[in-house]
Amino acid sequence: MTVPGEPEKLGLIAGNGRFPFLLLDAARAHGLQVVVAAINEETDTEMNERAAADAGVRVHWLSLGELSRLIETFRAEGVTRAVMAGQVKHKQIFSSIRPDWRLAKLLLNLRTRNTDMLLGAVAKVLGDEGIELISSTQYLEPLLAKTGVLTRRAPDEEEEKDIVYGRAVGQAIAGYDLGQTVVIAAQACVAVEAMEGTDATIARAGELFRTLEGGDETTLRRGLTVVKVAKPNQDMRFDVPVIGVATIEAMKAAGATCLAIEAERTLMFDPAAIVRAADDGGIAIVGK
Repeated sequence: MTVPGEPEKLGLIAGNGRFPFLLLDAARAHGLQVVVAAINEETDTEMNERAAADAGVRVHWLSLGELSRLIETFRAEGVTRAVMAGQVKHKQIFSSIRPDWRLAKLLLNLRTRNTDMLLGAVAKVLGDEGIELISSTQYLEPLLAKTGVLTRRAPDEEEEKDIVYGRAVGQAIAGYDLGQTVVIAAQACVAVEAMEGTDATIARAGELFRTLEGGDETTLRRGLTVVKVAKPNQDMRFDVPVIGVATIEAMKAAGATCLAIEAERTLMFDPAAIVRAADDGGIAIVGK
């Protein structure tokens, strides 16, 4: 239980990647104690080191299917507000996880098992137990992408055409919660994201182009434009679009030359490093 006069506690449901650590740092900078629910199948074990070095951080490890234990842990710690940060691979739904009775009931009652339905249902269960799930950008507003050209180079005329087309396609698939990323070339859709994630989608587009014959003599422009969008009714509590330096490295490997993201609805992990990597590779980044 939170004792009067003690710092407020924030629950952190931590997936994979750097997102949970960025949010942890931001929450601690705001003076919050953080109770981390670390997922065995996803969270980096570095979380233990962070807790060992900071008395304001407590870590509890649990399996992906243990929804009841998650609730019990937060209630025992006096957590009434929580945040999700970090990816939990959608394909885990089809893995060997063993859902407890509460998660099994939730899964059986879902009309579809897409991200919005699944995480929205988890958020409702938490809310019914007195644990409010808040926006995953609550303490990370400075990392939200700004509007306009973010790199030295602006998109050229052909890339701008690809962005317009890519946003139309991306928003259509995002409306079905299929993915957030499309890869475009010469106003043709080369790859669409599904469960594999952004970087794998970019790599697949690059591999497809490497298989084309004809060298430089082709009707299809070889430069790829990556377009990442939020969902039409994006719930900022989960599955917010994110990019990092790894995204730029994946683009370089695939031969992509332009990245368009949604301003104010896309998190940039280490914006300065992202822009520096893009500039080094001649990649244009624009927030729309």
